[in-house]
Amino acid sequence: MADTKYNFKDFKSDQEIRWCPGCGDIAILMSVQKAMAALDYDKEDYAVISGIGCSSRFPYYMNTYGFHGIHGRAGVLASGVKTANPKLSVWQITGDGDGLAIGGNHFIHEIRRNIDLNIVLFNNQIYGLTKGQYSPTSLFGQVTKSSPYGTIEQPFHPGELVIGARGKFFARSIDNKVADTTEILIQADKHKGASVVEILQNCVIYNNGAHNAITSKETRDDNQIWLKHGEPMIFGKEKNKGLILDGLNLKVVTIGENGISKDDILVHDAHQELPYIHLALINMAVADGFPVAFGIIRSVEAPSYEVLLEEQIKDVQSRSKIKNVDDLLLSGNTWTVD
Repeated sequence: MADTKYNFKDFKSDQEIRWCPGCGDIAILMSVQKAMAALDYDKEDYAVISGIGCSSRFPYYMNTYGFHGIHGRAGVLASGVKTANPKLSVWQITGDGDGLAIGGNHFIHEIRRNIDLNIVLFNNQIYGLTKGQYSPTSLFGQVTKSSPYGTIEQPFHPGELVIGARGKFFARSIDNKVADTTEILIQADKHKGASVVEILQNCVIYNNGAHNAITSKETRDDNQIWLKHGEPMIFGKEKNKGLILDGLNLKVVTIGENGISKDDILVHDAHQELPYIHLALINMAVADGFPVAFGIIRSVEAPSYEVLLEEQIKDVQSRSKIKNVDDLLLSGNTWTVD
């Protein structure tokens, strides 16, 4: 329990922000600071861990404990911090390059282990710090500094990786939705286990407008759907569109047409253990005629790694005949030298 009531300014460091003017990272920084101020921890109980990339300058701008690691290794450091001191609220800040390329192996295993971390994945679909190469989430055919004729690789969908690694919590937001992102981050921290929050982030220099089809004023109402557990999946400027199940597939329908009523619309169940609907929601894309899903898509309870580890240690200690170093040294075959 925090002894002090904080506001987001308490989490600002005295360092000058070196991100480009207009970078989406700045809005994400404010969202994290607001989330931390709303949570009930002492400031000393936060740890912010990053790897390498534009997003990974994050710890410098936070007035908390933190560590700026090496490329792709934020997950290793964050896992160690949380396992060594489970009471800490540990925030892993990473990008689509740092987290899904060189750090991809660590990413899937910290999720598989269900370590109680808040993994915030900035997704701008490009390598920004190293000047515009394509990343693991760059779109097929995307022209970049390292794919001048268009990349011929299929992109990762971060949520698919989370599901494939048996992840229990996945959410998605947008950099400029500060209030929505803040609330999602609060819920991510309250979830006990590995929480992955993908934030679509705009790189104004090397991939400006990558998310325009989703975020522009003209199209955003029809191309975004914000999911809330227990509520029907309704979207659109007139709030008259929704999702239904057509066999095993999701389908967009218009309420009031072809006999469709609000009662026919699928209700979001973030707590469903089986991930099939969650996976379908994660994979919805504007190019396929669907809105992109935002909000908490999956949130399933399961024991976290460090809790199971502590329980295992206590269990072994309770059953062990060896209680201290003397017991260990005098165990097995011993003899006395006269």
